[in-house]
Amino acid sequence: MWKTLTIVGTALCLVLSCGKRQPTPAEPAPSNAAPANTTEMKLTSNSFREGQPIPRGYTCDGANVSPPLEWSSVPKSTKTLALIVDDPDAPAGTWVHWVLYNLPAENIGIIESTPTTETLTGGGIQGMNDFKKIGYGGPCPPSGTHRYFFKIYALDAELPLKPGSTKADLENAMTGHVLAQAQLMGTYRKQS
Repeated sequence: MWKTLTIVGTALCLVLSCGKRQPTPAEPAPSNAAPANTTEMKLTSNSFREGQPIPRGYTCDGANVSPPLEWSSVPKSTKTLALIVDDPDAPAGTWVHWVLYNLPAENIGIIESTPTTETLTGGGIQGMNDFKKIGYGGPCPPSGTHRYFFKIYALDAELPLKPGSTKADLENAMTGHVLAQAQLMGTYRKQS
């Protein structure tokens, strides 16, 4: 009798997992890991807000200099940052306005009128835009209102790219290295 009760008790313990509830396949197992960083990386400019027009001075109708940008909540494990600015509304397909990479991770922004040199004094390398120039080339839509996406990427590595690399080169090099990203979108309509 005791033998039967022991077998039944053991079977019942296995079915009930001896008080330890097992997750069902649709339910994730509880994690003892620390919660993920819930702060999202942000990209802003004090010259224009998300979805708002980019001031004329940063376009081909003005001085055609780069706007000031600031970013925050960069992951602590970031080694370098990269920036791409492009216009998906261009008639011939996405037009690249700026490619910048290997910015030091401790940077929290970039100044207005960043020099259009291959390398920046504080660190960073500039690539080739679709105007076939190094550095920033401002909005210059042929017609209508276009959207301009400023995208910042936090990377876990320094990229093996030379000055003058293209957006495609940068995107290929960033594969598997992006820790976080943020974007700021501004609009522009060419002035007559």
